[in-house]
Amino acid sequence: MKKILSAALAAVILSTGTSEVQACTNMLVGKKASVNGATMISYNADSHTLYGELYFTPAADHQPGAMRQVFEWDTNKPLGAIPQPAHTYRVVGNVNEWQVTIAESTWGGDLALMDPNGVIDYGSLIYIALERSKTAREAIDIMTSLVAEYGYYSEGETFSIGDPDEVWVMDLIGKGPNNKGAVWVAQRIPDDCISAHANAARIHKFPQTKKKLNKKLNRYEVGDSCIFSAELIPFARTRGYNGTDEDFDFAFAFGDQDYGAYRGCDGRVWAFFNRYVSGMEKYFDFVDMVPGAEVMPLYFKPDRKLSHRDIQESLGDHFEGTPWDMTKDVGGGPFHSPYRWRPMHFEVDGVEYTHERAIGTQQTGFTFVSEMRGWLPREVGAKTWFGVDDAATAVFCPIYNNILEAPLCFRVGNGDMLTFSWTSAFWMTNWVTNQCYSRYEDMKVDVDKVRNALMDRWDAETDSIDAQALELLKNSSYDATAFLNEYSAKESNGATEAYKDLGIYLLVKYLDGNIKKEKDGQFERTPYGMAESPLQPKYSDEFYRAIVNQLGDKIKVKK
Repeated sequence: MKKILSAALAAVILSTGTSEVQACTNMLVGKKASVNGATMISYNADSHTLYGELYFTPAADHQPGAMRQVFEWDTNKPLGAIPQPAHTYRVVGNVNEWQVTIAESTWGGDLALMDPNGVIDYGSLIYIALERSKTAREAIDIMTSLVAEYGYYSEGETFSIGDPDEVWVMDLIGKGPNNKGAVWVAQRIPDDCISAHANAARIHKFPQTKKKLNKKLNRYEVGDSCIFSAELIPFARTRGYNGTDEDFDFAFAFGDQDYGAYRGCDGRVWAFFNRYVSGMEKYFDFVDMVPGAEVMPLYFKPDRKLSHRDIQESLGDHFEGTPWDMTKDVGGGPFHSPYRWRPMHFEVDGVEYTHERAIGTQQTGFTFVSEMRGWLPREVGAKTWFGVDDAATAVFCPIYNNILEAPLCFRVGNGDMLTFSWTSAFWMTNWVTNQCYSRYEDMKVDVDKVRNALMDRWDAETDSIDAQALELLKNSSYDATAFLNEYSAKESNGATEAYKDLGIYLLVKYLDGNIKKEKDGQFERTPYGMAESPLQPKYSDEFYRAIVNQLGDKIKVKK
């Protein structure tokens, strides 16, 4: 999803009243870099207007001549229609029945390269490819063929594309009006490595040795590690590139080269790597846009193997423990909140400043970690840990890709951004998280008790649920499907109810800035049935100091 590209674009957005200011983060894990051998792709779908829900498209057969209508994902604007194939696959969220997962982040680039006549936008490209592909490579083929045939409507985009064996990163940008198609490069992440992208083009120099031209698909192929459009470098030359083919750098040629792209976008990528890769301070200068700094690579081999819980935790990162820790400055308020309300940029005494942009953010619509488990049959293998709203406080529910319908709490139509629903996971999570923002340091402890208890239990029962599904699958695919559908629904709806109760608990406990006393899981009462006098904890010392620095003698107690 999109980010603010420049101060000029921000001014246009504000002047038109549009709220489509979006920014997303993806993380990828190769199968030899994960604890259990699964490949993983994760996604924070961040937007101020995106309602958190689980998209569900059943498998379907189509008659000759059937057409698929294409609507721009961000706005619902109709863009056109394309022919349907004879059969399309089930898609649950961003994962299909073959365990293919696709996610994205928008980086914009030169807006003159957008094609207003294109039929395929970046969001539709994801879901159409999921409906039609059995592998990550097939998804890449379909995505690049679709934009070549029907035109690409959107800005520059980075996609995460994976299956149980491979994970790929693909950078893609259009060629402008009256020039149908796009130029692109896709690079496979080594099995023992991790990668990430966050609204900045991520592929810099890429392998070209022993490249072979595939005339049919109009692309170059470099072993099994890299694929790129045959038009890529020639087109870049028409846009001003004058270096050698071998020195070509996609991100420098087409990506944004401003402070927002580095500090606000690559900074999030750095934060993810920093959790699991030693020596990342080496790339401080790159993220801080220091001229001549060493480029941060597309991928690293982590110091240890990662689990889905590691990725869930990473999705809620706020630079904790780094020089950019958002809980450590006065902007965090008296209770060390890691959030900063928009706009990101502000001016003081004629000097422009920016808040940090962390991976975890308040405006996430939905978030997930997809585990693609190749050692299991596809009816059981793909498991999406799916949540809505802020990843730092959301509960990641177990959603198998072999389900019959989306759980009620995540179902499209159960509320929307302007319609509250007590059975909607999005609204119940916001019910909790928006209370947290007022007293983050204290309330986060209470939230973690509930969310961790749920997620710990789900982790503990994964093997049992898988085994039961496999046993049912021996005799009946439908029975296995029904079982996993019931399990996914029960646990997701149950977590939503738990968050409803948690919201009530937080309201009562922290009413009016006080903290109710508790004993044995109950709020304390006096012997006469009244509420015990609540705790009134102080602000942090640094916040008191900030108050004194501003007000000084105005509030000094006279002796």
